[in-house]
Amino acid sequence: MLVDNAGEPEPEPPLRLHLAVGVSRGERMDFVIQKAVELGVASVRPLFTERSVVRLDAARLERRHEHWHGVLVAACEQSGRRRLPWLHPVEQLADWLPTIAGTALLLDPGADRSLATLPEPDGAATLLVGPEGGLAADERGRAVQAGFLPVRLGPRILRTETAPLAALAAMQVLWGDLR
Repeated sequence: MLVDNAGEPEPEPPLRLHLAVGVSRGERMDFVIQKAVELGVASVRPLFTERSVVRLDAARLERRHEHWHGVLVAACEQSGRRRLPWLHPVEQLADWLPTIAGTALLLDPGADRSLATLPEPDGAATLLVGPEGGLAADERGRAVQAGFLPVRLGPRILRTETAPLAALAAMQVLWGDLR
């Protein structure tokens, strides 16, 4: 979907980034969505995980999703993006993992390899990041079985709202719009 009255057509990015992120509390999720849009993601997929502390009934979940969509649109307008990223419905991590294809990266501070050691993805990449406290060990194991490659950013453990943004920025520098 294109944003109205935004000017010249937005060029196609060299790398389509997809962010799958564990639902976090309050403004943290808003912040991640806003900044991920500014960093050029093609889609955001909110996920419920074992450590997701946010629990919403169907009506509240629908309102929260509408709110996140508004955050996404406002971020597009503010940053001059003309192509609206897709905001997927919230789903369970376990239900989503079997559907993944292509380059899939799992942000894991205990991983042996860093983003800088990886070959350039072929056109698109999905980044999976956990909520507060990260993904549980069995979730990380299931992600690896589904084809995710664990990667770390460096020696520090970053907060849930910082980690995906640092990784997206690094990916954009290595392979995308910011090189």
